[in-house]
Amino acid sequence: MTQNTKTISPLRQRMTEDMVLRKLSPKTQAAYIRAVKNFTRFIRRSPDTASAEDLRQFQLYLVGQGIASGNLNSTITGLKFFFETTLGRPELMTKMSHVYEPRKLPVILGLEEVTHLLQSAGGPKYQAALGVAYGAGLRASEVVHLTTGDIDRERMVIRVEQGKGKRDRYAMLSPTLLELLDTWCQHARAQRQMLPGGWLFPGQNPVNPLTTRQLARAFHLARKAAGIDKAVSLHSMRHAFATHLLEHHEDIRIIQVLLGHKKIENTARYSQVAAKLLREVKGPLEYLEIKPPV
Repeated sequence: MTQNTKTISPLRQRMTEDMVLRKLSPKTQAAYIRAVKNFTRFIRRSPDTASAEDLRQFQLYLVGQGIASGNLNSTITGLKFFFETTLGRPELMTKMSHVYEPRKLPVILGLEEVTHLLQSAGGPKYQAALGVAYGAGLRASEVVHLTTGDIDRERMVIRVEQGKGKRDRYAMLSPTLLELLDTWCQHARAQRQMLPGGWLFPGQNPVNPLTTRQLARAFHLARKAAGIDKAVSLHSMRHAFATHLLEHHEDIRIIQVLLGHKKIENTARYSQVAAKLLREVKGPLEYLEIKPPV
C-alpha cells in the first residue's frame, strides 16, 4: 500500500504555524506560501539562504514581467512575513519596497440598470442573492456565507459574521429585499433546496453554500441579459449601493458603518461618482451675469 501524501518541509511547516498563530485566513496563507514558492523557483535554492540582493533582483524580475501593482505588493507582503516573522531576518527586506497602486474610480450602475439586472437574474435564488449584494451592500463572500438565522425580521437587519477584517456587523434589510428573500425561501423549501437553519443560498448540495464564482457567473449572465455593456463586476453592486445612498443624501458615516469600512476615506470616494450630487451643485458660472458678445 502506497501513500500519496506530500511531504512538507520543516521551513514551510514553520511558516504555516506562524500564520496559524496569527489567525491569518486560508486565502491569505495560500497567497503567502505562493509568494515564497515563486521566489524559491527564481533563486533555485532554499529561500532561507537568500540575500537582500536576491530579493531585489526578484522584484526587478517581476516588474520586468509586467506584474500588476496589486499582485506585486501582495507578493512583497508574503515575503515580508516569511523573512521577518518565520526567519527573524527583517534586514533582508530592506531593498524591497511596495509600489504605489493607482486608485481608479469605480464604474457605477444606474438605478434603472440595477432594476433591469435584477429582473434578468436566473430565478428567485440569484435574484435574491444579487438583491442582497445591492440592497445590503454586501461583498460576494459575505452574501454566500449568510445563513437563514442571519435574517433578523424583527429588527430588519442582516447579521454579517466575520466579514472583511474578521469583523461582525449589521447590514440593512429593507422591506423590498425581505420580499425577495421570502420568495426565494418559499421556493427553496418547496423544492427541498434549503436545510433548516442552513445556508441562505445553498449550492447544488444544500450542505455547502453557493460559491462566489457561481454568484459572479450569475451576475454576468444577468448583466448580458439586461443589455448592460458597462465594464462592471459583481462588486459593482456594492459600489452602486453606496453611491445611490449618497445620491439620496444619506449620511456618509452611516454608509461607512453599513459597508463595514474601517476608514471614512474609503467611503468618501463614492462622493466622486455620485452623479446626482454633482448635478445638484451650482457651478460658479451660475453666480455671474455674462452678457453675450456684441
